[in-house]
Amino acid sequence: MNQTEKARAFHALHQKGNPIVLYNIWDAGTAKAVAEAGAKALATGSWSVAAAHGFADGEKLPMSVLVETAKSIADFVDLPLSVDFEGAYSAEPERAAANVARLIEFGAVGINFEDRVVAGEGLYPIESQAARIRAIRAMADGRDMPFFINARTDLFLAESDLAKHAGLVDEAIERGRAYAAAGGNGFFVPGLIDPGLIEKICAASSLPVNIMMRAGAPDVKTLAKLGVGRISYGPGPYRSMMEKLKQEAAAIYSLL
Repeated sequence: MNQTEKARAFHALHQKGNPIVLYNIWDAGTAKAVAEAGAKALATGSWSVAAAHGFADGEKLPMSVLVETAKSIADFVDLPLSVDFEGAYSAEPERAAANVARLIEFGAVGINFEDRVVAGEGLYPIESQAARIRAIRAMADGRDMPFFINARTDLFLAESDLAKHAGLVDEAIERGRAYAAAGGNGFFVPGLIDPGLIEKICAASSLPVNIMMRAGAPDVKTLAKLGVGRISYGPGPYRSMMEKLKQEAAAIYSLL
């Protein structure tokens, strides 16, 4: 498949009630392993890519390193690739779009794009984030690329008290609708694990809803029944692999 065909295939994999499952990777080697395991598409996790290069999450990883990592994955594995691009390394819409253009040039067919103010506090106002999405959409459309913008809200991830998540649903729905109108293709709500609230957001969203697997989250089959269109694993695979590596290394060194 060429890049445009991959982008169209990636869109088609997002179906409410029949979600695409993305086991997040962080380099070309893990991309190959996950592809060989049966994945239909690939997605990086920003936390994992940063950690693999010795950086903290939150755009601490130089963008040049992230772009080169994406290129190495796209060159090595012939599957659609979505890149977790955090806030696109710019608060300014046109600069954010220009940064995303570099990912398109190197083979990516989609991004996660979050509404958290990466270098500050809180979330962008809805219209400000919608303006950034519009700029990215216009840039991609200008290249005749059906680029997949997975518009992420950090409302739930930023609130550690799960009892308060119900009070955030209305704003989440409002943000989802605004992001869809601006040109988003998916709506990502990491941190949300309550089945009833997930179902409510799925019912209200015109976009396929992305849930991130974490402790306490419903299983894949349950999420599908709730109407979810995309399931991802965030930093979980990286943490699991690093723990296994550490255990195996410790077993060897304990014999010395």
